[in-house]
Formats: sequence, structure tokens, C-alpha cells
Amino acid sequence: MKKISARAQAIEMSGIRKFFQAAKPDSINMTLGQPDFVTPDHIRHAAIQAIEEGKTGYTFNAGIPELREALSEKFKNENNLHYSPEQIIVTAGAGEALFIAIQSLVDPGDRVLLTDPGFVSYEACIQLAGGKPDFVPLTKDLHIQEDILQEKLEGARLLILNSPCNPTGTVESKETIRSITEAAMDAGVTVLSDEVYEHIIYDAVHASAGTFGEDVITVNAASKTYAMTGWRLGYIAGPPEYMEQCLKVHQYCQTCATSISQYAGIAAYTGDQSCVKMMRDEYKARRDILVSGFHGMGVEFPEPQGAFYAFVPLGKERTQKVMDAGVIVVPGDAFGPSGADYARFSYATSRENITAAIERMRPVLEV
Repeated sequence: MKKISARAQAIEMSGIRKFFQAAKPDSINMTLGQPDFVTPDHIRHAAIQAIEEGKTGYTFNAGIPELREALSEKFKNENNLHYSPEQIIVTAGAGEALFIAIQSLVDPGDRVLLTDPGFVSYEACIQLAGGKPDFVPLTKDLHIQEDILQEKLEGARLLILNSPCNPTGTVESKETIRSITEAAMDAGVTVLSDEVYEHIIYDAVHASAGTFGEDVITVNAASKTYAMTGWRLGYIAGPPEYMEQCLKVHQYCQTCATSISQYAGIAAYTGDQSCVKMMRDEYKARRDILVSGFHGMGVEFPEPQGAFYAFVPLGKERTQKVMDAGVIVVPGDAFGPSGADYARFSYATSRENITAAIERMRPVLEV
């Protein structure tokens, strides 16, 4: 029998991918958090131009200077964060950014705080670094239970924040982000702030943790904002001493982000931003259709304020009935034990698909 490392055996395959790949051809797939829009024209044209100009070789490990400069300006103008280009590393998506941050900061046995439910990658990345995931529960309306979080801060190494949140669609208020971040700073806990959905917000305002403390690492990506999931373009920024270590891990696992994606990224962050509003407005319209449909069937849950997910308390039996009816979703326990009675619906799909999904679900959910 071939020997497999214990760390690899200790983690599970992503529940999201498992259900996505198991979908039948005639199913309505509401699993992946992937925009169904084509990447905007000016971004694609910039990539084509880069190819035609032969910009196809390795870049600096941290990314091309022009893109890091554009990201530095983005942080200053949109987030009131003052990261120099030297404090920014361009990565292969936010997934790599999270991985190298956790590998760089977490030692075996270190306790890392994360929400339950929360994004699937966090727990696995912590385990791969030898850390110990320590879950913080959510309230009934799917917000962070601050009192419990603050009790757990003492002695922790890292706190992962995600607002807007995947899988819940919750946006934490500026006051909550401030309170949590300041408490973490007082306790000597580094905050890792995952802000990939910052521009997909409907009824709330985004707040960056880094505006409330210095011991903060910020992760973001072009994937959701500009419909660039397949381009694998993310970035990480933080204190110089952290970025020095993150760059080493990045260098050995990735070398550099794809050159063509980086040139496309310059166009994304410096070009016309009207595409961002257009996509956000469309997601809001889709959210309203889905929420209204569930309410019409007597299914009540907190209305998502951001991202493009609805986290719906259906219970395991009704979730299975929904999937048997041809609507493929992600059972909530993929995001942590406390999600067991929920299902995550991604509405990053067309209005027609959402309307059809509601009709398929109506016979098994309507009360």
C-alpha cells in the first residue's frame, strides 16, 4: 500500500466541487460561486494585446510593478488603506493568497479563529499548516457572535474575517468590523481579512479591517468583481515583515501569477468601472427573485446583503428533495457543522434559471 501524508488525508475534498461535479445535465446548478458574465471587453482586449506583444514570460515574483501600483491606488481610493506597492503580492487568485498567508503565520498547534459556518478553504488551509481551527458561531441572523469571539481571542494566533461572507451573504457593519479588529489588536491576534466580495453589496456598506488596526493582512481578487474567476488573479497586502515571508512561500509554490492575467488586471483596476455596477445591479435583481420565491413558499431566512449566496434553513431532508427535483445546491454542512440544517444557493446564474428553480422547488417546499 502506498504511503500518503497524514496532512493530506486529514482534509476533505471541497463539498462545493463535489456537488457541482455530480450535477446531472438537466439540472439547474446553483452550486458554484462563479459569475456567469463574460469578462468585460476592455479587460479581455488588454490580455489579447499582452499576448500579441509577447508578454508571456515570468514576471517578478510579487507581480508586475504597474499592477501593484494600480492595486496600491485602489486600496487608497476605495478602502482608505495605505499599502505601498512593495507591500502587495499578486497571487493565483485569493485561494493562493489565503494559503500563503496561513502558511507564513501559523505554526503547528497555533489556534486560528474562523466562523462556523464559513468558507470551505479556511479550515483546510489551517489544517495543512498544522494549526487548530477554533470555530466562532453565528447568530440566528447569521452575524458573528462577538461576545464568544472576544472570549476566544486570548492566545489565538490568527482571526479570519470574511465580509461580505461566503456562504451566508452577510455583511458585517463598520461598527462590528471596528470592534472585532480593535479587540484582536488588543489581544495580539493578527486579522486575515478576506474581502473578495467587497463590491457585491446591496443593502450595506463595506468596511476593511485594515482601517482599524495595523496587524492586519488583506486578501482580495479580481475574480468576483470583474467576472475573472478563471484568470486566477488575486492579491495580498499587509505589514512588510509578513509580506517578506509570504513572498517566499509564494515563490516556491507558484513563482508568479500568470503574466497575461496580470496585464488584464491593470485594465480591470484602472479602466472603466461601470461593468462592476452593472453586474452588482443584476445580482441584486436575481437575489430579489430568489428571496421572493422562497418567501412565497413560506421559507423565511435573513435576506443576503452581499455576495451572491442565499443560506437557507431547509433541513437535510428538504435539501435532498430540492436536489432530487433537479436543483443542485451545496448542503450547509460543507461550510461547517453549524450549517447542517442549511443549504447554500448561488444566484450567480440567470434570472430564467432562478425562476425555473423556484418552480421546480415549489412542489416540495410550499407550505
